[in-house]
Amino acid sequence: MELRLALLLCALPRLHATGDPPLCQEVNGHRDYRVFPLFTPPVSELEALVNELSSFDSGARRDSGLWTETGVCNPNSDWAAWRACLLERVRTDYYFEYTECDSTGSRWRVAIPHRQGSCSGLPEPVRGTDCTFSCEAGEFLEMSSQQCTACAAGSYSLGSGVRFDQWDSIPAGFSSLATYMEPEGSGDESLSCNKQHQPIALVSNYLANPSTSVTLDIVIALRSCSLTQIQNDQCQEMDQTADQKWIKLTSNGEWGTHTVNLKTGTNILYWRTTGILLGGKPVKPVLLKNIQIEGVAYTSECFPCRPGTFSKTPGSSSCDLCPRNTYSSKGASSCTPCPETQYSEEGWAECKERPPCSEKDYFQIHTACDSNGKTQVLYRWVEPKVCVDDDVKGAVTLPPSGEKEDCPPCNPGFYTHNSSTCLPCPPGTFSDGITECQACPAGTEPSLGYEYKWWNVLPRNMKTSCFNVGNSKCDDMNGWDVAGDHIRSGIGGSDNDYLILTLRVPGFKLPTSVAGVTASEFGRITFVFETICSADCELYFMMDVNRKSTNVVESWEGTKSRRAYTHIMTKNASVSYTWAFQRTNKPSDVRRYVNDIVKIYSITVTNALDGSASSCHACAMVSQETGSSCVPCPAGHFINKDTNQCQECPPNTFLSGHHIYGQEACQQCGPGSKSNKEHSVCFSDCSFSHTDQKRTLTYDLSALSSVGSIMNGPSFTSKGTKYYHQFNISLCGPEGRKVAVCTDNVTDLSNKDLQSEAASLNNYVETFVCQSTIIPADGRGFRTALSSQSISLADTFLGATVETTLDGVSVRPDLFPETSRKLPDINFFYRSPRITASCEHGRSAVITLRCNPEKGERGELTVSSKCPAGTCDGCMFYFLWESSSACPICTEADYHSIEGACKGGMQDTLYVWNEPKLCTKGVSLPEKNSAPCEAVPLWLKVGIGGGAFMAVLLISLTCYFWKKNKRLEYKYSRLVMSANKECELPAADSCALAEGEGEENEDDVVYSNTPSLLGKLKAIASK
Repeated sequence: MELRLALLLCALPRLHATGDPPLCQEVNGHRDYRVFPLFTPPVSELEALVNELSSFDSGARRDSGLWTETGVCNPNSDWAAWRACLLERVRTDYYFEYTECDSTGSRWRVAIPHRQGSCSGLPEPVRGTDCTFSCEAGEFLEMSSQQCTACAAGSYSLGSGVRFDQWDSIPAGFSSLATYMEPEGSGDESLSCNKQHQPIALVSNYLANPSTSVTLDIVIALRSCSLTQIQNDQCQEMDQTADQKWIKLTSNGEWGTHTVNLKTGTNILYWRTTGILLGGKPVKPVLLKNIQIEGVAYTSECFPCRPGTFSKTPGSSSCDLCPRNTYSSKGASSCTPCPETQYSEEGWAECKERPPCSEKDYFQIHTACDSNGKTQVLYRWVEPKVCVDDDVKGAVTLPPSGEKEDCPPCNPGFYTHNSSTCLPCPPGTFSDGITECQACPAGTEPSLGYEYKWWNVLPRNMKTSCFNVGNSKCDDMNGWDVAGDHIRSGIGGSDNDYLILTLRVPGFKLPTSVAGVTASEFGRITFVFETICSADCELYFMMDVNRKSTNVVESWEGTKSRRAYTHIMTKNASVSYTWAFQRTNKPSDVRRYVNDIVKIYSITVTNALDGSASSCHACAMVSQETGSSCVPCPAGHFINKDTNQCQECPPNTFLSGHHIYGQEACQQCGPGSKSNKEHSVCFSDCSFSHTDQKRTLTYDLSALSSVGSIMNGPSFTSKGTKYYHQFNISLCGPEGRKVAVCTDNVTDLSNKDLQSEAASLNNYVETFVCQSTIIPADGRGFRTALSSQSISLADTFLGATVETTLDGVSVRPDLFPETSRKLPDINFFYRSPRITASCEHGRSAVITLRCNPEKGERGELTVSSKCPAGTCDGCMFYFLWESSSACPICTEADYHSIEGACKGGMQDTLYVWNEPKLCTKGVSLPEKNSAPCEAVPLWLKVGIGGGAFMAVLLISLTCYFWKKNKRLEYKYSRLVMSANKECELPAADSCALAEGEGEENEDDVVYSNTPSLLGKLKAIASK
């Protein structure tokens, strides 16, 4: 009788004492056998083994290759090894091990008793194999004979190596530690061997770190136990280069290989990943698929093939995957075919029932154009076909093929060849895709690039694929399908597949007229798309420059209406643009949201190196003569429309990177800015002037020319991870170069030289204002901080002004406290035109400079307490830079003089600043000076002289009027006396004194109708 995958053995009392479970027992006189679904030995061998075991006395042996951790023979080994283990176990009370290697490179094989204190009857130690001894691949070292033995079918060995590729459980010797990056003050932050190990995600064919804010250490100890990077047995970290220490990122769908050199002796390895959860969006996991360690002195066991694989012959060094529609269990030497009603993918450990076919199991395609220029819609089953469409209730069949229809026209830059094929236009010609290629007119050159808007076949420089981190079901599927006027996401194998579309651009070639210009734009890609989703779908747009690493440029979640997105290339390099669509990020093995799709209607790339032309544009000519060739314009020149020759742009204007035809291509720089020599960019030269109340204020901002930095925070994620936002700002100078650099470091943040360590590991941006997310060093094994998510906030300098609005960017006065000083703030306006899902008009930044003499020359950068992240909406960023350098240059109007008292004939004059002093640099205070002086001041002298003169004049007038009064009294008395002598008063005309009587002629009394000034004075005196 043959028993399939079963081992039947009677329970022996001798084995009970050593820990073996009963293999069988008698119940009512019948044997009840325990079944091990591992072996298929002949019944005769089973009976011989039972008889042989019954003849031995009790004993035990433990061999690390055949025994489990409890001392029981390992049932996962092959039949011959398991049989040998049982026989050795009952023969002896001991097992063999090697001693440590001595200085001569030799060692001894010694017997170790199973029970402590049972040392009698042990074999004598014998000299073991050399420390450098190892078996060949496919063999293991049998300790009893110290001979290499071939592995049985269904198992494998690397000989001098160890491979770990089965992750149903953490292998022996491994441990894992998940550490949440908590706020400060959480206690001991050091890593320890004694810490509680946390579970990690285990899948049969890979190991994944958690998608959350944790630091995960996966540790394997080779003959030791510790928890560190690569250490020796003294817990000392070994030297490693950056290439060995840091693992490069891989693209979606690709597995990378990383090699580390180990030294002789004990090595402890660990893999550390850090997941940063910001904004509630989980990060993608890091997957570990295979670990292979070579150079181990010996291996004393063979490893069983993992489920889904097999090794047919003894002495195998690896296991092969089971073909599609077959399966295998662990340790299989062959694969078993699935029943007709079931199916399996390559490398599966079990078969599944075939489901009835549905609309989700087929897709439509457009056939290539035939010789008559016709195309047809066909329907095809998703391959490999696993569903059942015949005689099954609810199953659907393929729809009939559509009618033949005219093919869409060729894409611009192509022409129709033989009514069925589209070929690119020859160099120097162009086409709109409908007409034949034509030569560009004189004075023009082709506008090279890609313009894909018809999708009958996939362009030659594009490819599509499907990828899933958990399975390989969709590896052979197309991720995207052409559909006439658009290209759309395909069916895929399951809802969480990544459906990938890639466009390869070998480089960029600027038009001849701008070939000599220092360009800030080498090309741009624009695509029009829409997403239709009922679940949490997401579209990623990614870019890989020079085949280094793929970075996400932008992503869109959920349903998005038809829209265009543009990305500008600022460096000339080969680049791969990738679109990856995922219907849901939740684990899924079925197609539930097959109607969730993304459509791309058109893709346009300008200045592509191997592109074709859909039109021609004007170029600069050597002369106006017929047949003159195109020539590059010097930097800062545009093409004159009248002469088609190069002409320099006016001062303080700049050229847009992709258009130099006509003077309108020279755009005016904003206020407070100037253009560089090449007219390629506008910048601030660290000088600024402003006229305020008929006074011109001049500023020197050169002290702020070096990069300023601010790190706000800290902030914390929902898991307690502490992080900061760091901003680097290049305010002004040097000739418009953008010197603010933000780096995504996976090496060393303190290393200023980006080229010193593997440059391909560093992703960085150079701009006017940039932002990085910083995870600080916190004593948990990080030497330095981690920097990630670097973005540019300011690619273009708009200008500097005291106004609060410039080119659509406005200052928010409510964010910062008002200044009590009378000087105006200076606002520097910046913009980054790159559109994001959140910022439809790009990002903008405003840096407000405020005069504050107390802050010093470099001053202090701050963000608003109302928006501690520097922004309130993620699109507009505001900074306040208080500095004494933001005060105007001092002039003579900023100080005044103070004169001292005249002492000893000398007088001192001092000069002091006006308070408060709101200026810097400029003129200096004049030195104190001394000048001769007199005791009586000039003004006092003048006053005394004037007073003396007025006193003399007053006395003279008084005397004069007194004398006149006396004369009048005398005349009057004479008149009275004359009247008394006549005894009557005379008539008025005869009683008066005769002319000249009693006085001289000059004293005559003269009457006037209008009294003079002298008369008025006389009248006053007479009273």
